[in-house]
Amino acid sequence: MNRFHVHVAVEDLQQNVRFYSTVFGQPPSVLKVDYAKWMLEDPRINFAISKRSGNLGVNHLGLQVDSDAELKIMRERVAQAGVEAREEMGANCCYAKSDKYWLTDPQGLAWETYHSLDSIPVYGENNHKAQESAAACCIPASEAEKSADTGCGTPKCCV
Repeated sequence: MNRFHVHVAVEDLQQNVRFYSTVFGQPPSVLKVDYAKWMLEDPRINFAISKRSGNLGVNHLGLQVDSDAELKIMRERVAQAGVEAREEMGANCCYAKSDKYWLTDPQGLAWETYHSLDSIPVYGENNHKAQESAAACCIPASEAEKSADTGCGTPKCCV
């Protein structure tokens, strides 16, 4: 079964943890100094926040799947439709190791579809450009560049 994923960049993590814990009626299932995540069953959502970006608001959306087989089915659907995707197998992002692929919707919003394999002790280390700038997300550089903020020319997730 798929789980909808939303990642929001926030300015004050503690204030937002209090807010979303109230909205969801439970504390986060993962809480770090720069990141929090709620794995909710009703609605079935993986909702994450982080304070690692200058651009606040929705960072990216996605679908979390429960198996490699489901990831393969979703990936094949996208390929058959001719939608360009960027694969990342064994990616280290948001305190998790995952197999995933990234898309960019017609508005320029990054979408990831992924299968989490394990938790890891670091926020993310795959995207070297993002690491250097303490980015809020693990969107691959090419996806970040596609969804660039035209105001300053700097990708949304890498400021």
